[in-house]
Parts: sequence; C-alpha cells; structure tokens
Amino acid sequence: MTALDLADPLVATYVIAATLIILKAICMPWLTVVRMMQEKGGFRSPEDLRKTSLNPAPNPGQLEPNDRVERIRRIQQNDLESLPYFLVAGLIFVLTGPPLLLAQILLYGYVVSRLLHFASYLTAQTHDMRAMLWTPGSLILFFITLWSLAAAVL
Repeated sequence: MTALDLADPLVATYVIAATLIILKAICMPWLTVVRMMQEKGGFRSPEDLRKTSLNPAPNPGQLEPNDRVERIRRIQQNDLESLPYFLVAGLIFVLTGPPLLLAQILLYGYVVSRLLHFASYLTAQTHDMRAMLWTPGSLILFFITLWSLAAAVL
C-alpha cells in the first residue's frame, strides 16, 4: 500500500485531479445564482418573491421553472451523482500503487472528460455529444475500480 504523501507524484496526481473536480463542483451553485440573477427567475422558494435590493420587482412567474437555470441545476445534479465515485475510486486506485503515467492519464483524463461534458451540457449540445464526452470518464471509473479490486484480490 502506498503511503499518502504529497511528495509522492502518484498522490500529488490524485490531489490535483480531485481538487480540480471539487473546484468545478463547488462553482456550480455560484453559476446557478448568476444565471438566476441574469434570468430574474428560476427561483424555488416562496420567500424568494419578497422585495429586496436584489429582487426589486418580484412576481409569481419568478418561481416558474426557467430552462436556463434548470440546465445549470441538471449539470450540478450530474456532478453530485458521479463525482463522489471518482473521489473514492481515485483514492483507492492510488493506494494500489499503479504506474505514475497510467494514473496521470486516467485521473487527468477523467477531469478532462468531466470538463468537456460540462461545456457540452452548458452550451446545449445534443445528447449524443454529451454522451460521447461522458463515456470516457465513465469507462475510466470502471477501469480504476476494477484495477483496485484486482489489486486487493490478487
């Protein structure tokens, strides 16, 4: 088992990949708020219709679903469904001591796949395009998980 030490390039690779994916995920709520302010709608709670300096002219329509705001929420939901698997599977994978180049290709590849999927979803590309960009990340998760299982069993 590999000790978790940032001086180890393998551990540093995981930390960089995990940090990038976490930063992307924690930016999503901010992006949701920006989009809600741009659209002046897509709010979810009745108290959001109170008159404030940020919402000087509230109206009931602001609680109706807004596709541009909901798009951001769907992207965030997709992150919440998949990123925890990467964070755990990636850490377990690193603990198996894989070759550094393999780990870099897979962990950074996952990050790139997720960022491209995000850009595709944000710009309303077709499902086929989003799926094409999502698939490599999914296959990477399968691979590192099976690698880790094999390392533990064998």
